[in-house]
Amino acid sequence: MKTPKNKKEEAGKINESLRRIEQRLEQSAHESEDASSDSDFEVVDNESLSEDEGSISESESEQSEPSDNEDVVVPSDDDEGGSAGDDDVNGDDTRNSSKVDGGESDDSHEVVEESDSSEDEVAPRNTVGSVPLEWYKDEEHIGYNLAGKKIKKKERQNKLDSFLASADDSKSWRKIYDEYNDEEVELTKEDTKLIRRLLDGKAPHADFDPYQSYVDFFAWDDSKHPLSNAPEPKRRFIPSKWESKKVLELVRAYRKGHIKFDKKSKEESNLYDVWADDSSLTERQGLAHIPAPKFKLPGHEESFNPSGEYIPSQEEINADQLISEDDRPKFIPQRFTFYRSVPAYEKAVSERFGRCLDLYLCPRARKKRINIDPEMLKPKLPSRKDLKPYPTTCYLEYKGHKGPVTSITTESTGQWIASGSNDGSVRVWDVDTGRCLRVLDIGEPVQQVVWSPLPELPLLAIAAGQDVFILNTGLGSEEEQRKIEELLRFETPKAPDDSDKNASFISWASDDKHGGIRLKHFKTVSSIEWHRKGDYLSTLMPYGESRSVLIHQLSKKLTQRIPYKLRGLPVSSAFHPIRSIFFISTKKDVRVYDLLKQKLIKKLEPGVREVSAIAIHPSGDNVIVGSKDGKLCWFDMDLSSQPYKVLQPHKKDINKVSFHRSYPLFSACSDDCTSYVFHGKVYSDLNQNPLIVPLEILRGHASVDGRGVLDCKFHPRQPWLFTAGADSGFFSENDAREKLFWSIFEASSILLRSIVLPLKQVLN
Repeated sequence: MKTPKNKKEEAGKINESLRRIEQRLEQSAHESEDASSDSDFEVVDNESLSEDEGSISESESEQSEPSDNEDVVVPSDDDEGGSAGDDDVNGDDTRNSSKVDGGESDDSHEVVEESDSSEDEVAPRNTVGSVPLEWYKDEEHIGYNLAGKKIKKKERQNKLDSFLASADDSKSWRKIYDEYNDEEVELTKEDTKLIRRLLDGKAPHADFDPYQSYVDFFAWDDSKHPLSNAPEPKRRFIPSKWESKKVLELVRAYRKGHIKFDKKSKEESNLYDVWADDSSLTERQGLAHIPAPKFKLPGHEESFNPSGEYIPSQEEINADQLISEDDRPKFIPQRFTFYRSVPAYEKAVSERFGRCLDLYLCPRARKKRINIDPEMLKPKLPSRKDLKPYPTTCYLEYKGHKGPVTSITTESTGQWIASGSNDGSVRVWDVDTGRCLRVLDIGEPVQQVVWSPLPELPLLAIAAGQDVFILNTGLGSEEEQRKIEELLRFETPKAPDDSDKNASFISWASDDKHGGIRLKHFKTVSSIEWHRKGDYLSTLMPYGESRSVLIHQLSKKLTQRIPYKLRGLPVSSAFHPIRSIFFISTKKDVRVYDLLKQKLIKKLEPGVREVSAIAIHPSGDNVIVGSKDGKLCWFDMDLSSQPYKVLQPHKKDINKVSFHRSYPLFSACSDDCTSYVFHGKVYSDLNQNPLIVPLEILRGHASVDGRGVLDCKFHPRQPWLFTAGADSGFFSENDAREKLFWSIFEASSILLRSIVLPLKQVLN
């Protein structure tokens, strides 16, 4: 319910609007310029007054009925722009004045003030302003009119009905949809003309002249005085002092040579004499230019009436038909009595076309050929005699395994060598005599055997299946054996800080069968590497995911995984021989990590199909990488992450690569049953690149099931190379300067006995 105070305020507003209408009627009555407009205005005002009286009576009846909280205005389809313009001003006032007698009105409905603009300008019915219309898509109304009432949305027609209606309506092309006011607007002829002018790039109004004459506002016909009647200054009649100084400065600069003018060369004409001799063409094109070959000038045989000696007989013509087309004469002379009887040349067009192709497509330029001896292109390498010693001949053969020998390792002093095979056994051999000292039955195919780098601790690490054994070989002095027994003594382990993390994938236990330590892993172990100090050991499991590489500490019986995220399937790992750096090779790259700072130092990209093995130079600055496609990549860590040299010595997969500890030698073995020996010298001078020379190809192993040489290792002190193959044996290649004949025979399945016969004794 509205309070009496609100009713009085609203009635006062309505009275004020009526007073304004009366003032306009009085003003229009005094205007006598356009009588028709005055009469129309009076009619409109009288109608508005009658509407006001009717609306007031209607408002009284509406106030007696219960009113809703909000008023809704439903726009009619018959509303047009012209009628809205006439009723916007008067209609709002009449609607507001109709509530005077009724006594009930809404506070939100305010009286719209009169606008000083022309009555032809129509204000929009929707007053939402810059509010997006998307906000009203879920509402029943689209906005509010000037009186603050809701404008209800119209019912939408489907596409079929709208299409049929537009087909029946001849003026449908003039109608556009006004989304802002939710109504269809029909364009008038004036609107269409204006749109066409805008599309043509013209002014909207036809009476606009874009090229109207310029009007000088400061000059007119009756002008008697110029803008300024001051006399001309004296400086306009004498030479400028500053200009003379500037000219003098430029003249001095030109004389001293500070200012130089580019001498324009005379433009040479592109026209030249086609029939000139070759000397002029050479001067124009340069020495490297080859002029186009000219046609041979016609001779007596091309004449229309040649002499008799040039005309061939019928026998000569028949003989020419038997010759090949390439050797056959292209033109046969004929005789005509007069010039008019000469026919057209049959090949005139084809010869002209071929001539044009020769001139257009044939490259004519002199190319200087460099005469180089092919031997000069070969790199200058030192003689192999100067690079001795290196292994050249099969010196000794070790027999005893019943399956393929997958791994071999040499002891740090070079006195013993150990081998592991797929038959589940590990054998320890004496290098000098070739005698088998120990046979360890593991029970599973052996993946790798590695000897401890400490000479005072002859320990052997063996990878077989998911187990890693650290065993005592029983070699060495009594004092060394006591140290080994104390080191391998295993008690019930105390749970470390990270025992919950490591217990699920590693377990330490004593091996009573062989007298050592057994490390049980959760996946198959494929590679083992000792640290240079002999207390740490790394194991690699290719399918261990984030726990693929583990580092074990032998003295404390602890295990930890590397804190790095590997990208790719790991293949092998290696410790740096000097610094605390760790190498991990995946199938595509080699990653170098700093164990102290726990960060990635470098990533080596060999660019091969699949990495199979890596080896670190004893100095630690160079790395060799073997691949499955037979390529051998040499990396210089100080130069780049790309390989310094890429060699391809093998035709099949490279299985192992190794460096010699003291000699500048490295080798690679492959499934093609060969082992290559290279000379690789690294200089202390950083400006000098490493010298790589291929030395020898060692053969002797036989292929079994497509596998050849599986492993190769150098002797730590001598230039000897040990190779293990799939033919259940491994050889020792030695320098051929001191040849010894070894007669090796197998006394039993365990013991091998060898007889050494020097060459001198045989000759005697």
